[in-house]
Amino acid sequence: MSGHCEVAARRKATARMGFFERWLTLWVALCIVAGIVLGHLAPAPFQKIGTLELAQVNLPVALLIWLMIIPMLLKIDFRALHQVKDHWRGIAVTLFINWGVKPFSMALLGWLFIGHLFRPWLPPEQLDSYIAGLIILAAAPCTAMVFVWSHLTDGEPHFTLSQVALNDLIMVVAFAPLVGLLLGLSSITVPWETLLLSVALFIVVPVIVAQSWRLRLLATGGEVALQAILKRLQPFSLLALLATLVLLFGFQGEQILAQPLVILLLAVPILIQVYFNAGLAYLLNRSVGEAHCVAAPSALIGASNFFELAVATAIGLFGFSSGAALATVVGVLVEVPVMLSVVHLTLRSRDWYQRGMSNHSS
Repeated sequence: MSGHCEVAARRKATARMGFFERWLTLWVALCIVAGIVLGHLAPAPFQKIGTLELAQVNLPVALLIWLMIIPMLLKIDFRALHQVKDHWRGIAVTLFINWGVKPFSMALLGWLFIGHLFRPWLPPEQLDSYIAGLIILAAAPCTAMVFVWSHLTDGEPHFTLSQVALNDLIMVVAFAPLVGLLLGLSSITVPWETLLLSVALFIVVPVIVAQSWRLRLLATGGEVALQAILKRLQPFSLLALLATLVLLFGFQGEQILAQPLVILLLAVPILIQVYFNAGLAYLLNRSVGEAHCVAAPSALIGASNFFELAVATAIGLFGFSSGAALATVVGVLVEVPVMLSVVHLTLRSRDWYQRGMSNHSS
């Protein structure tokens, strides 16, 4: 296993966060302020955008979501699935965390913190919606930023690619039933038609479009053409995310100004579940004898969320001005600094991890 880590370390050097990714939390914060100010000063344009719907799907937001998601899915090579067997222990741990622990632990944390401990400080009419947003956020494993986190931890690139490809395939069939189950357990009415439509629009269609586009690029221009398109699309993807946030906070502004404490309180269960799931994945990989270059990205994949999909689904199910949409946006706000802290922890603990591996081997 140490050979895999040596290869990963040699491949690491070129991948670092770009300017926009490195300062994503700052851009998100600025978009929050811009959205609140614009929504307060000029509410009419936001209300007009909110009426542009077809089958309960807001068309401007759908366009922005596709601009966010398709470039990210374009990076995924589903042919990497044959590599699953090479890192089966790390794959098994990550799948267990992503699909067997994280959504359920978030539902529990939402019930505990939002439904009970923080209840007196939150608007009562939005409590169920906040919990729903947290559940939606936790039910979708991260797709794009995971590649950055993996490189920063000297992660094994083939493991990361095969894990993300497998998670994306599982998401196509498992996301809607899992969200529906947990919302039902939380006594939240599940609009199944809208949920299934969201899965079709924001998972199935982007996967088909991205993979068809990827195959055509590889057939005509090879890897060079693919990388050129990815580089060109990356700013559009992030700008679409930021534009969506301006719209969201344009609708949420009055509520946030009335109760700014809401964002801080919603961040608490998100932070707890990130560190809990990352730590659990890291320790489980160590206990089964997986190499650090697999355990580190496994912990990061286990902890992070596909917040673009979560934002789109929350808007589709509950609307722009819902607590669910706000809860998913808080996930965006904390994503970069929290995941960078997890990267730091895995790197700082590498010697401790590898000493445990030596004991495991002996």
